[in-house]
Amino acid sequence: MNTVVLPLPGNEALADALLKQPALPRPAERGELAVRVFPDGETHLRLLSKVEGARVVLAATLDRPDAKLLPLLFAASLVRDYGAVEVGLLAPYLAYMRQDARFAPGEGVTARYFAKLLSSHLDWLVTVDPHLHRITALDQVYDCPTRVVHAAPAMAEWVAANVPAPILIGPDSESEQWVAEVASLAKVPYAVLDKIRHGDHQVEVSRPEMAQLLGRTPVLVDDIVSTAHTMAETLRHLQQMGAKPAVCIAVHAVFAEDAVARLTSSGAARVVSCNTIAHPSNAISLERWLAEAIRDVCGASPTERRAE
Repeated sequence: MNTVVLPLPGNEALADALLKQPALPRPAERGELAVRVFPDGETHLRLLSKVEGARVVLAATLDRPDAKLLPLLFAASLVRDYGAVEVGLLAPYLAYMRQDARFAPGEGVTARYFAKLLSSHLDWLVTVDPHLHRITALDQVYDCPTRVVHAAPAMAEWVAANVPAPILIGPDSESEQWVAEVASLAKVPYAVLDKIRHGDHQVEVSRPEMAQLLGRTPVLVDDIVSTAHTMAETLRHLQQMGAKPAVCIAVHAVFAEDAVARLTSSGAARVVSCNTIAHPSNAISLERWLAEAIRDVCGASPTERRAE
């Protein structure tokens, strides 16, 4: 079966990098999709590649997802209309995972709503380190088969190659799962701090122990960095304690508002991210692992995929 990697707007570099990976099911080629918006705001799609009898990999990372969702769902239906026999989604960043419970009366669990909507259009989904907390696995909310790529191996490789005498620091208990894994793979120590959130723009973070920092370069690691207030607060603590200038690493560089400027002004020596969301800070590439995950989910029969 031919594999057609079809990028949604803004995902062309992701598609091209993926096609260079030997693990991607072959033969494989890049597809073309023309997308434009009418003056009234409606989306027009035109498929410019043949997909009949093919496996189509829609490449669409889903940061700032609302404007991206309808074109994505339309594209999934469009390629089926033109004969695609399998339609999967490569979404390195998967949106709407943080509202995984009702925190106040009248709220909805949008993580579940979003999952149902995507699942209804897809044969499978591949993503990178989704924000799993009260929902502990994607198959609890996604009806289609999923594969999760963990960024920890790539992050550990980068830390080992680029940071002298590092100590990894996670800003809160939720970060411990990946900070511990990166530290184990890189064979370096780590610490996890306590965080109290007082709102979207105000957080309180505990201080690490000075003895842990002596002679080491702090490396702050988090999965999703949005406003960066948590990392910035940690950086200020480190500066006050006389620690070495820190490196900040994000799996997903959402970087809302002036997040990067906030980090650098708070003392970050370098800000680095995985390439799940296109950003100038991208320094850690995940295409090899993404291609392997696509191969694995495509390698199972439809019945086996849905049973996993």
